[in-house]
Amino acid sequence: MTDEALDHHEIVDLVEDLHAAESSEQTADQIVRYLCETVEMDYGGVTMLRGGGRLDTVAATDDLITKADELQVALGEGPARSDEWDQTLRTGNLRDERRWPQWTQAVSEMGVASMLCVSLAPRSRRIAVVSLYSKTPRDFDEDDAAFAHLFARHAAIALHRAEREENLQIALDARKLIGQAQGILMERYQLDESRAFELLRRYSQLHNLKLRAVARLLVDTRKLPS
Repeated sequence: MTDEALDHHEIVDLVEDLHAAESSEQTADQIVRYLCETVEMDYGGVTMLRGGGRLDTVAATDDLITKADELQVALGEGPARSDEWDQTLRTGNLRDERRWPQWTQAVSEMGVASMLCVSLAPRSRRIAVVSLYSKTPRDFDEDDAAFAHLFARHAAIALHRAEREENLQIALDARKLIGQAQGILMERYQLDESRAFELLRRYSQLHNLKLRAVARLLVDTRKLPS
């Protein structure tokens, strides 16, 4: 960590910037860049934990981050896939790490020597992991871990809020689109609202398309899939 630790006012400014970000990707990008600079690491990324064990790299300072995440999925091991740690995980020399031998060897060969990972877990549910990597071995002190832990608590709330707002907007847009498609069918075939929706739903199932995709096609082309 830098010689002069961030004071309370600086942390408040950082948190305000996170909440002011225009998208979840921008929020994630700010999180990783703040931590990389403050803890003085060479690479950093934010990985969202999706359903089915999928890892989604939403922010990365280098392609190495995406490759490291892809290796975790391919090998079935790695820090983002592990439940063996709570809020922070520190490894001063990855060559001494034994929990994920295949992944550790692979990322070490990519030029990574040290790692500091932080769990983003609003409401006690981990939604993402911030991974910071150094090209040289590092001795992480308690200040490094404490700052990463403190910042992660604020970052998790900001990222969760940003994703929730985006999902809400997507749902509202889809609802509006489906309503437009229903209107077209009601006018063209003299259907009521419920029968128009059932027709859309049937086409969605028949063609294995999401309902909003069928609605988008109808609105754009004025035709249903043949």
